[in-house]
Amino acid sequence: MMMNNCKAIEISENIYWVGAVDWSMRNFHGYETSRGSTYNAYLILDEKITLIDTAKINFADELIARISSVVDPAQIEIIVSSHVEPDHSGASKEVAALAPNAEIITTNPNGLKGLTARYGKLNYKAVKAGDSISIGERTLQFVPTPMLHWPDSMVTYCPEEKILFSNDAFGEHLATSMRFDDENNLETILREAKKYYANILMPFGKQAQTALKALGGLEIKMIATGHGVIWRSHIEKILDCYKKWSSGEVEERAVVVFDSMWHSTEILAQTITEAFAKRNIPAAYYDIKATPLSDIITDIFTSKYLAVGSPTINNQMMPTIAAFLCYLKGLRPVNHKGFAFGSYGWGGQSIGYVEDELKSAGVEIILDKIRVANLPTAQQLDDITEKILALDL
Repeated sequence: MMMNNCKAIEISENIYWVGAVDWSMRNFHGYETSRGSTYNAYLILDEKITLIDTAKINFADELIARISSVVDPAQIEIIVSSHVEPDHSGASKEVAALAPNAEIITTNPNGLKGLTARYGKLNYKAVKAGDSISIGERTLQFVPTPMLHWPDSMVTYCPEEKILFSNDAFGEHLATSMRFDDENNLETILREAKKYYANILMPFGKQAQTALKALGGLEIKMIATGHGVIWRSHIEKILDCYKKWSSGEVEERAVVVFDSMWHSTEILAQTITEAFAKRNIPAAYYDIKATPLSDIITDIFTSKYLAVGSPTINNQMMPTIAAFLCYLKGLRPVNHKGFAFGSYGWGGQSIGYVEDELKSAGVEIILDKIRVANLPTAQQLDDITEKILALDL
């Protein structure tokens, strides 16, 4: 059903936000999104009316209603598809049906392949690095950003407006009724931007650095993202964050992650956390049952040390820890050091498996695995503390 009450929001003269707010989304394929999200799309009124990105298919009516509050969708002549992923391109077919003369601009060859596979033959035009088009008083320049975070990804720059339409780069999963960075709490935005980078873009640090270099010569007065807020007052802040995050820089900080059955591994986790603190290394303590993986990953992302613990169940580590380590390995963290720990009743295989998975994730092992049978004694806890205090960090 068409949502006729949705209105476009002008973000610059004759440039409108026409996207959608997803207040209820709480999971983005494994990434817990406690604050929802937005699917940002932008309408430019010029000689050739241009739409940059669409929205998730569930929000096609909202997108079309916002466009219709400004102009008849049939007048759209250009649709820029920055990224094939369906949270950005999902309503492409619906918009194309209302704007049958519109040309859909995408990257060559991956955007063209992806859109065709998803939506069939439409009026596509493939572009490459350095290509640009005139839409009247304005020019759109296309900058492919492959693997940030799909092979087809690109950003679009409008030099006359000094606006960068950045798609997934510099965004965050954050549902808000206020469109700009300076209308929202900066600490919250940056926390969500870090969480977004850690859980989606972490494996692509080199690609992010390449993209930052490609954008380095551009004068940017506004970053119109694909998710979350539009940056206009804190552009240098988010650019500096991306430079830091993409470099793999870590802080002198520890994260302790564990699951426990009968509190033995929990006691070990407490001891390890306190031992780091005795070395004046701030340590975060995460019972994996109590905290979403995406929040834990956000903390691990910029922390140098990682200790992971699990008891043994059915000759294996706890399924919660196995899932966490699988998630971590896929994100390919860099510059991390750590170790495995855990308790057991008679087998104790889990701790070795945890250590193997940490190695596989690229974590440098700095302490041999800590294995404790049944309930740890006071002497064993003291020994663990002394081992951590003696580490050459």
